[in-house]
Amino acid sequence: MPPQQAHKIDLNQAYPCPSCRRGTLSAIALTEALGCNRCQQIFVLEDKNRALEQLSTTYPYKRSWRWTGKRWIKARVRRGDRYLLVALIGIIGILLLLLFFLSLDRFNLQVPIVSIILAIAIACFPLFLLWLSYRR
Repeated sequence: MPPQQAHKIDLNQAYPCPSCRRGTLSAIALTEALGCNRCQQIFVLEDKNRALEQLSTTYPYKRSWRWTGKRWIKARVRRGDRYLLVALIGIIGILLLLLFFLSLDRFNLQVPIVSIILAIAIACFPLFLLWLSYRR
């Protein structure tokens, strides 16, 4: 399926709200912004009037959309959308670390349980920080 071509957004037209999907966007007087009559969100135009960006948001990243002529599509992929991939890579890394320590035990090398727990905690700390920064 070919990508949808983004149309230029006209401030004189009314558009459906990309955030709540029930309201209507209309121009705010004396500004280059659009406001929703239902959810009261404010949007500004970006990228030569081809993208709509949510101005006030509680999300850790800015949300933006492009108008296809019929509906809104997300403008770009955010780092928060790749959270699952990063978490899976971290989990695989922890499992490889555990496998390493278990293989040391197979060769009769003594590894204290405290060092295993410490290694797991060190491996999990960046994942915990990532989860804190991207949770919604």
